[in-house]
Amino acid sequence: MIVHNFDPVLIDFGFLQIRWYSIAYILGIILGWLYAIKIIKINKKKNYNYHGLEEKTLDDFIVYLILGVIIGGRLGYVIFYNFGYYLTYPYEIVKIWQGGMSFHGGLIGVVTAIFIFSMVRKISFFKVSDIISCVAPIGLFFGRMANFINGELYGKASNLPWSVVFPAGGDFPRHPSQIYEAILEGLVLFFVINFFAFKKNLITKHGYTSALFLIYYSLFRLFSEFFREADNHIGYFFSYFSTGSLLSLITLFFGFMIIFIIRKNE
Repeated sequence: MIVHNFDPVLIDFGFLQIRWYSIAYILGIILGWLYAIKIIKINKKKNYNYHGLEEKTLDDFIVYLILGVIIGGRLGYVIFYNFGYYLTYPYEIVKIWQGGMSFHGGLIGVVTAIFIFSMVRKISFFKVSDIISCVAPIGLFFGRMANFINGELYGKASNLPWSVVFPAGGDFPRHPSQIYEAILEGLVLFFVINFFAFKKNLITKHGYTSALFLIYYSLFRLFSEFFREADNHIGYFFSYFSTGSLLSLITLFFGFMIIFIIRKNE
């Protein structure tokens, strides 16, 4: 059993605090951006033409991506997980440094950002989304590790040797579900998606990589939800499904729909 005593604040200047949560997002975006550039360079050497999606174009997309992740992730959390609270205290919405981001909200924000960017630059939507699908697990890994350091989104009660006593979770040990998700949705998902994208060459078949990202993320998230404690103010739907589970079932459906539409068009 482990007692959680991590400080969510990395450096405190008094007038300014640098939190692990912020560092996680910055690292995820920077490393993801660098890997995305590498993907374009590798495929250009293989004579795969992105038709307008170059390294410089990707630099311009970073602004869209950051806005999509932050705005979508925060609004997703507000709407999906704690709408009543933020309706009463709307000024709390801007305090993203305290945590409270939704993957599914961030996904909607990123999809919206890609759609706008692809329309403005006249680039295929799936050419951009496929690359983002390859790099997204990097950000997911750091985000889940930040959740662990913050002591939020902890798991159900457990007696396993690696269970953790979280300050906000009572005096009994719990599953470190944030670590489970960091491993599955971060590390494992990264290798799975990139295996299909490059070893199976699906990166050249527009849409498949994006669809597989939705499918595998949803499956890993559904598995992780078995160990994760539901939000007290929400609980379970039909005595079984958490909010994250229901949202993941929706993304799972869209993943299969994308593949169905692609194959139908082929």
